[in-house]
Amino acid sequence: MEIWNRHFECMDREELRKVQSERLIETVERIYFNVPYYRHKMQESGLGPEKIRSIDDLRKLPFTTKQDLRDNYPFGLFAVPMSEIVRIHASSGTTGKQTVVGYTRNDISTWSEVMARTLTCAGANRHDFIQIAYGYGLFTGGLGLHYGGEKIGASVIPISGGNTQRQIQIMHDFGSTVLACTPSYALYLAEAMLESGISRNEFRLKAGVFGAEPWTENMRREIEDKLMIKAIDIYGLSEVIGPGVASECLVQEGLHISEDHFYPEIIDPETLEVLPEGEIGELVFTTLTKEGLPLIRYRTRDLTRLNFGRCKCGRTMVRMDKCLGRSDDMLIIRGVNLFPSQVESVLLEMSEIKPHYQLIVDRVNNLDTLELKVEVDEAFFLDKISQLETLRMKLQDNLQSSLGLGIKVSLVEPKILERSEGKAKRVIDRRKF
Repeated sequence: MEIWNRHFECMDREELRKVQSERLIETVERIYFNVPYYRHKMQESGLGPEKIRSIDDLRKLPFTTKQDLRDNYPFGLFAVPMSEIVRIHASSGTTGKQTVVGYTRNDISTWSEVMARTLTCAGANRHDFIQIAYGYGLFTGGLGLHYGGEKIGASVIPISGGNTQRQIQIMHDFGSTVLACTPSYALYLAEAMLESGISRNEFRLKAGVFGAEPWTENMRREIEDKLMIKAIDIYGLSEVIGPGVASECLVQEGLHISEDHFYPEIIDPETLEVLPEGEIGELVFTTLTKEGLPLIRYRTRDLTRLNFGRCKCGRTMVRMDKCLGRSDDMLIIRGVNLFPSQVESVLLEMSEIKPHYQLIVDRVNNLDTLELKVEVDEAFFLDKISQLETLRMKLQDNLQSSLGLGIKVSLVEPKILERSEGKAKRVIDRRKF
């Protein structure tokens, strides 16, 4: 297996901790003297830069949340003058004021480096054609993959999201070998490819790098079977840098974190205590090399666990499990904690069901209700009504057995539910809190 930066990706862990300590000390000095918000937070805790001597002192430092970025909108947490910021990105702001991130030239170089690692993890090299169907613009996905692809010397096709028929034509005519998009859009493309009438054997796709939304192992198998590719999970968030924070390799046993740049912790989201290795909790990142927007102990709200064992690929970087979900996306229905990914796992075990669904949460007479709308495979939908009812009851029973929660199931025709060319909207919560 190819490794992009063997020096860092395969570094002895003791040596790595020295690198992390040196970089943390520099980062703390940068934020203390250049970011009033952090200086105030540290002074409140009786901390000065001199008290941070190694990575082991990280726990002394305060957490940062998305709300902190919003409270300091737009540029209040930047650690350099705007004259040194060469790129600005921002989140969509769908759940509140958007979060704004800025990059110096060195930050762009770092981003290109970690994305080069990500693409190499997926088996890509300078001989590949990388079709980027993530959105460009303020969203970090498109340009993040773009710079990484150029760094490894691949031929980058910056098609961006949308226009599915054109995506398929270019994929076929240009001979795209690597696809980059959300996993839900990958399934949508697989459906459209089948309908196009062009044989899968006429395409050259070998791998896909998919992220920006949670997806299950069952969904991975569905994508790999339909597109006949290796489906690689990638992880990132714009506040930390964008895509490139972590990526699976071809072994597919966890996502390697570029921890020479992003130091991970797992905490209990309630007590905020750091959890022992192997326990599931909320993922927290400290950026070790960022100049424009360095972040200390940033709470991602993503739930996962870390594995420090050496991977079969030879990389020594810590691996994180696929995210179970987000601590702030967890639904609590009649006292039961539920993540959309748990529902998806049940759906993908049934061949008659398509992986397109919506969860509708409501409150009737002060009681929470949950309805699942899910598409049925076209061939099965044409069967007798009695067979559809049998399928509906079977799915309802499987959900009850697996999740311990009664869910109303509504089967709908294929292609009824809205498709997304970006992040799929799985949950509609109509409750008024």
